[in-house]
Amino acid sequence: MSHFFIEYGLFLLKAVTIVIAIVVVIIVAVSVGRRDSANGLEVESLNEKYKSLAHGLRSAILNKDEQKKEARSEKKRRKAEEKSASRPRSFVINFKGDLKASAVQSLREEVSAILDVATEEDEVILCLENHGGVVHEHGLAASHLVRIRDQGIALHVCVDKVAASGGYLMACVATRIHVAPFAILGSIGVLAQIPNFHRLLDDHGVDFEQITAGKHKRTVTMFGENTDEDRAKLKEELEEVHALFKSAVAQYRPDLDLELIATGEHWYGTRALELGLADEIKTSDELLRERAKERDLYELNYKIKQPLQKRLLANIDSALERAVAIRWRQKFESRLPR
Repeated sequence: MSHFFIEYGLFLLKAVTIVIAIVVVIIVAVSVGRRDSANGLEVESLNEKYKSLAHGLRSAILNKDEQKKEARSEKKRRKAEEKSASRPRSFVINFKGDLKASAVQSLREEVSAILDVATEEDEVILCLENHGGVVHEHGLAASHLVRIRDQGIALHVCVDKVAASGGYLMACVATRIHVAPFAILGSIGVLAQIPNFHRLLDDHGVDFEQITAGKHKRTVTMFGENTDEDRAKLKEELEEVHALFKSAVAQYRPDLDLELIATGEHWYGTRALELGLADEIKTSDELLRERAKERDLYELNYKIKQPLQKRLLANIDSALERAVAIRWRQKFESRLPR
């Protein structure tokens, strides 16, 4: 009998543990959902942010008399600003790209908000980090930046790390491109990579059936036997996309030598400047600090509510994106002198 109670007790303990684990998962999921449930535009004054950081440092290193003197100076400065005429504004937005340019949803709303209030004296500063990816998604992202240019508002793009392929398709729309010395620019080319399992299936006696209507509905395939005609058609499609890419770059940077730079190669900041892919060597921090002296800076971030399932799938996508980023980094680091 005692053995029965021992077994029952262990079973009950396991069951309770499982129930508690499920409850904890549900609570975490609900709390995350609530925390991320707010849709809408967040705006932060970068001028105030910079002042707050400086004030915090001064409070730590100045004595009481120096702090009082600093406070009086700050009070006078604020009064002088209130009396002076309003300053032009810089609207700062951030775009961190992935293969599907999923941040384009937020970019759309941020651009729309800016265009509703901005004047020709204002400007937009886009801090861009983008390795490129799907053509139509990045083309749409670039189109939203074109809306800024079409309204006569200056667009500055800052590239601290990378704007390659679809990323450069976005960057080239800018009125002026600022890059860090070792930022990566270019990769003006088109790529398609498709594994083929035909021989593997054939070895195991597996037939692959594909029925299409339309001669070129499907060309190169993963499972069927590809022909030279299939490959030629895919190559033709890639060349067409490449021509569109070059045309877009030429429209906004007409002085570029496309025969030289539209080869799919990439370059680091200083060399990119020499080739005309960028206009100035300057990091985003340098540009924003400079602008803060003469302009009011507002950073915009449009948050979009995502359901739990989509967030979980996004985590999987992020893992894949990190793998791609690692591949890029390994590719570039292998070329650095050691």
